[in-house]
Amino acid sequence: MLTETLTDFIERNKARKIFLEHDVKGLLREVGLPVPKGIFIGGGSEIPPFHHLQFPLVAKVASSMIRSKSDINGVRLGLKSRKEVGDAVSQLMKIEHAEGVLIEEMAKPGREVIVGGIIDSQFGPVVMFGLGGVFVELFKDVAFGLAPLSRDGALWLIRQVKGYRVLGGYRGSPPVDWQSLVGITVAVSELMATGLIEEMDLNPVAIYPEGAMVLDAKMSIPSSFD
Repeated sequence: MLTETLTDFIERNKARKIFLEHDVKGLLREVGLPVPKGIFIGGGSEIPPFHHLQFPLVAKVASSMIRSKSDINGVRLGLKSRKEVGDAVSQLMKIEHAEGVLIEEMAKPGREVIVGGIIDSQFGPVVMFGLGGVFVELFKDVAFGLAPLSRDGALWLIRQVKGYRVLGGYRGSPPVDWQSLVGITVAVSELMATGLIEEMDLNPVAIYPEGAMVLDAKMSIPSSFD
């Protein structure tokens, strides 16, 4: 079933090898993972009605050629009116290689983690887990496991990172929703295990005391995929 869903997604987007964020999030939504409500505005398109979205909103440039949106000032946070959204879209569309803009509801802050995967030349499909922020940027605190993972295997992987104890509550903060965290990790491992994805990067994923939200997502497939 998962392979069929992924194959259908690739067929619908067969002109691409690197997918835009809203496309990847659409796939994640199909397989049951939590993503923010949003709309995509293609280059040259008018801003459609978005009354179904609740302020504040975030606007992000969309491009298959941009690896880091923050490095090029490609994100606008805390938009509280239609005018602010319009101004943000206009500015972001001017960024080199912009293919459109994604407008989403701003998610509440949570404990940030990274869940991803690659096809390793020696081991095949591999899933990666790490804590966000300084844990990954400064300490390279990540762990890898072979895909697919069982729920027990995902929990084992999460516990391999040095800072995992902050997820269980730290200095009075509540523990995260382990069921949601493990579920997302298992789902990514199962997607990677299909062999149809070259690289997937969910970064960051906000984990709350109840629930979770995938805030950014990247995915590519092998250039040899036919």
